[in-house]
Amino acid sequence: MQIDRLIQIVFLLLSHEHRTAKQLAAELCVSTRTIYRDINILSIAGIPITSQKGYGGGLSLLQGFSLDKSYFTQAEQQNIVQALQILKSSNYPDADKVLNKVAGLFSHNLQSSWLEIDFSYWGSPEKERNHIAALERAIINKYVITFTYFNSELTITEQAAEPLKLIFKSHAWYLIAWSRHRQDIRTYKMSRIRKLRITDQLFERELPADFSLAPSRKEECNAHTFILRFSEKIAYKVYDEFQEKYIRKLEDGALEVTFRYQFNNWTFLYLLSFGEYVEIIEPAEARMILKEKARKILSMYE
Repeated sequence: MQIDRLIQIVFLLLSHEHRTAKQLAAELCVSTRTIYRDINILSIAGIPITSQKGYGGGLSLLQGFSLDKSYFTQAEQQNIVQALQILKSSNYPDADKVLNKVAGLFSHNLQSSWLEIDFSYWGSPEKERNHIAALERAIINKYVITFTYFNSELTITEQAAEPLKLIFKSHAWYLIAWSRHRQDIRTYKMSRIRKLRITDQLFERELPADFSLAPSRKEECNAHTFILRFSEKIAYKVYDEFQEKYIRKLEDGALEVTFRYQFNNWTFLYLLSFGEYVEIIEPAEARMILKEKARKILSMYE
């Protein structure tokens, strides 16, 4: 289509100081006459293309021209740059380089100082960024991977998997993969992956169209209803962690949260992170488990 070719010409001239009509014709697989017609259309549309004869000459854009004067509106440029800023903040490899290049094509003032997004935790390791780059290659080329994994049950396992998708959710990267040991689709948190290796073994599996990160019905059935009482001193964290529909403010200022959790190490370690500011009201079995964990902590300091 002509409109696509016109856009390509603008981008080619933006990325090169000079380009001859013959070079453009060869790259776009059209005749030189067609290129000259396209240049005329672009000039009428207000794209400042100049022509310089002689050695080192050719077609070029007027110095200082940027896309903000032509194809994208100011709002669209801001959206593109901000989207790249979000991608950069998630530690995606080379996103900062792409951001600088795209912002360079637009107005210099698009690298605004009013917005900074940072999803990374303090001390976020460089290895996670390297893992993302490696897994991107494995997913696209369908290479089987192996790695060591530290799960929420505090066990270490050796994994062989078919990587299907990367997901960034709730401040962290996750790998969706087919576990060859479990014979099922599993979700792995990137920060818990060690000794990642991309093999030369290929697979053909695709991620099902109806896949969802939401808990399965089996997981929901195994969950228990917890009633938690939080001190008002930690109210800020309670509202950070839970939706308001699960929170009820009590007369003494404390907060009561009703939520469903499974009985596993992750649940109790998570509740312990609230320290002395949380009490399990129900279920009684959960109270005993947390009490035992707290007793073991206390015994280390006696």
